[in-house]
Amino acid sequence: MGRSMDEIKQLLRDTSVIAVVGLSPNPDSDSHRVARYMQAKGYRIIPVNPRADEVLGEKSYPSLRDVQEKVDMVNVFRRPEFLPEIVDAAVEIGAKSLWTQLGIVDEASTRRAKDAGLDVITDRCLMVEHRSLAHSER
Repeated sequence: MGRSMDEIKQLLRDTSVIAVVGLSPNPDSDSHRVARYMQAKGYRIIPVNPRADEVLGEKSYPSLRDVQEKVDMVNVFRRPEFLPEIVDAAVEIGAKSLWTQLGIVDEASTRRAKDAGLDVITDRCLMVEHRSLAHSER
């Protein structure tokens, strides 16, 4: 189920708004580091964390369904057991893609997201993939 670098490059080109589910306000957390990196690269980050009011200077929402603007990508930093609900919400809000970070895999949710028309990448780090694409273009 591996995706080619060209497919990932196109997905990232087609993405401008990324809702990060499980984005922690803790600067040492993986979710914070990845979101900060993507924000620095020009992507609009929308934090989704019911326990935070604001992360990276952006208003945080309790759930994906509360986000009032168009979301291109849902980037997931929650355990696999939360994926079914996250996929349902991503489909409901009309997200174009779903990206789950390393170790976050749930085959049934992945299948449901793909069946609903989302571009799905699982078990990969968004920051690592973006960096490797940036280096390959030099």
